Amino acid sequence: MPRDKAPKPLNLLEYHRPKRLKLDDALLPALSAESQRCLRNLAAYRPKKQKFTYPRSRSAAVLVALFVGRLGDLYVLLNRRSATLRSYAGDTSLPGGKVDPEDRTIEDTARREAFEEIGLPRDKLKVPLLCILEPFLASNQLIVTPVVVLILDNTLRPILNTAEVASLFSHPLVSFLSSTPPFPTEPELIEVPYHTFGDWTYPGPNGIPRTSRAHRFLTGREAGGIRPVFGLTAAILILAASIAHARAPDFDVYHPDGQGGEERIAWAMVSNPAFKEAYDAERLTVDWDLVRRVAGVWAAGDMRHRSTSSGQGRRRRMARSKL
Repeated sequence: MPRDKAPKPLNLLEYHRPKRLKLDDALLPALSAESQRCLRNLAAYRPKKQKFTYPRSRSAAVLVALFVGRLGDLYVLLNRRSATLRSYAGDTSLPGGKVDPEDRTIEDTARREAFEEIGLPRDKLKVPLLCILEPFLASNQLIVTPVVVLILDNTLRPILNTAEVASLFSHPLVSFLSSTPPFPTEPELIEVPYHTFGDWTYPGPNGIPRTSRAHRFLTGREAGGIRPVFGLTAAILILAASIAHARAPDFDVYHPDGQGGEERIAWAMVSNPAFKEAYDAERLTVDWDLVRRVAGVWAAGDMRHRSTSSGQGRRRRMARSKL
């Protein structure tokens, strides 16, 4: 690519979607009725349309690779990152990484990274796309988009890039909706809660503190050096499981004072100069007024108006409650 030519923005709406999942010819165990419903739900899912384009230099993707277990249930592949990596060493994660110049779509990024890290074939017939999820903001200020696929051939064997991946294992997808461990007899889960969460506060729009919530799930393999599923990886799998099973978890996913995914990304774009620099470097046009509105940034006049409107709204609600 010529140095003086800006890269094209990612178009998340352009990706391969099979007309029908060819499960009849797949080398899989028999699917349970619930797993069949899950796959239909995922294949029918469409993410909300993005309000603005993200810079490629701050974009990344992860692959949520599902497969069918012996009893017909859905599992997700997880990897333990190499201890020699500079960032997130030893963490439990999904295959993925930053967008490369040759990636045409975010799906290309996720598939390329999974092939490089664990040897998962890029063949879209053997590993068809189910859906693309809404993007998440990572702690390193990258915008990470999850790509959900189904492995149709359980005879495939991983080829680990040991410089990046120390080991590969799996976990039931449905277990990310529950505070109860999927394998309660595991010694590591007898005295330690399977699911926990932690909240932390950060400076939000208009000087108002906002609170973010991070979830943590044990895998039952912690004694072997596997770290819990937590943070961004846990958040992605909670969303994927919620869509698949068409129900909310048995715990509160977000803090009442938290920002939604798109709102939080917009606030990062406004508050972190790295995003402005990325847009300028890539010669991308962005409606910063729209970004500020999505982030919840108010002008001084808006704050007075919102305060008045909020008071009127409370009075109307109180009046209705007395009827």
